Amino acid sequence: MAEEYKIDVVKTENSRLERTSMENLSFGKMFTDHMLVADYANGKWEKVQILPYGPITLDPAATVFHYGQEIFEGIKAFHNNDGNDYVFRPDMNWKRFNISATGLCMPEVPEEIFIGGLKKLIEVDRGWIPTAPEHSLYIRPFMIATQAFLGVHPAKEYKFIIILSPSGPYFGKPAAIRIERHFTRSAKGGVGYSKNGGNYASSLKAVEKAEKDGYDQVLWTEAPEHKNIQEVGAMNVMFVLGDKIVTPELDGTILAGVTRDSIITVLNDWGLTVEERPISVDELIAAHQNGTFREAFGTGTAAVISPIGKLELSDDLVIEFDVEKFDIAKKLKATLDDIRLGRVADTHNWLMKV
Repeated sequence: MAEEYKIDVVKTENSRLERTSMENLSFGKMFTDHMLVADYANGKWEKVQILPYGPITLDPAATVFHYGQEIFEGIKAFHNNDGNDYVFRPDMNWKRFNISATGLCMPEVPEEIFIGGLKKLIEVDRGWIPTAPEHSLYIRPFMIATQAFLGVHPAKEYKFIIILSPSGPYFGKPAAIRIERHFTRSAKGGVGYSKNGGNYASSLKAVEKAEKDGYDQVLWTEAPEHKNIQEVGAMNVMFVLGDKIVTPELDGTILAGVTRDSIITVLNDWGLTVEERPISVDELIAAHQNGTFREAFGTGTAAVISPIGKLELSDDLVIEFDVEKFDIAKKLKATLDDIRLGRVADTHNWLMKV
């Protein structure tokens, strides 16, 4: 690692690990002893440190509070069957993080800080990687604008931070999903392709309304006509229609998911037909009517595969799926789990040893 990115480590004097149960963990509610912090000022990254996990101090006028310059990523580390620890495809997350950064006029984070810092932080907090089934160490890199000023233009100062969260399953049951025809997650020309906080904040009202009506999440449709599918909640979405798997194309309005890419690769390995293209609500309704709508599921780092058990496509059409009969979704989850845990060969070199 270049000397300018030397990572200083300050360890906590009061570790919480021995007092913490690593069984039956909730998702994203517990954090490890340390975090990585790097500052950007005067056009360069500096002061890359691993510090005890805790609050950070920011000026009340920091740009992130007023104009939303913020991006993040989600990655997972696993304790493998060979006794070692691995992170799943962090190179893709690093590249996507910098695509998000460029889109929001933020500085790119060098690989030595993002990947090198991630590896060093896990090395320090390795004992926090859970080994229970369906558990993992969730890794959250993020960057915020810290320059103190009130004015709508890009900041010149930033913090890049990585925190770690030992976590259990994201969803514990099949999801109930409602079509969204009023609120909009993202539109062409916007930043729907990036992982920024604004995309998620703007989704909260739609989800709140759906939850009041007994649903878990919404199936986003694109503005202004609300005819074509985008994502399901905060995940990419896939449908098994007849003998093919279809998913919305990457048109700038949805996130280029790492799990999405991994699934498409696995499906191609199996010789199955995958179509990345526009998918209309009307096409899904027609597929249901002619009996070819076999499976629906979300894909993402947190949930991996989230089967959809109930899907409202219109005011008078609610589809109930028997997720126990989901052959493709079930096989995909098992395959990705097998790769991550070392039960099958990692033929695509997706695992990075830490």
